[in-house]
Amino acid sequence: MFSHVMIGTNDLEKAKSFYDALLGTLGVPPARVDRHRIFYRTPTGVFSVSKPIDGKPATPANGGTVGFAASSAEQAEAWHAAGIANGGKTCEDPPGVRDGAMGKIYLAYLRDPDGNKLCASHRMG
Repeated sequence: MFSHVMIGTNDLEKAKSFYDALLGTLGVPPARVDRHRIFYRTPTGVFSVSKPIDGKPATPANGGTVGFAASSAEQAEAWHAAGIANGGKTCEDPPGVRDGAMGKIYLAYLRDPDGNKLCASHRMG
């Protein structure tokens, strides 16, 4: 459905360091820098972080969350730990299993250094 997701940052170098570590836990190679943006390309889509083109400060989306697929609960845990170790802050409930309409799902939430809300999820059985 989506070709890419792009979020804003106020510090591209800090964002690259954070996301290289965070997405590395999911097997995504380090970002490629293109002027004021960084790109993470995978076979299933592109995630990008950019300084706002209009020159105004980047702000997190109120009510928005970017979700990343994890292949296991352990990978989601490693993702969360890498995020916290690299300047992210935990949010929502602690990482763990939630029961939902579509069955059990392991969720781990955090905010990046710019305040963007992120989630790693693993659908269980």
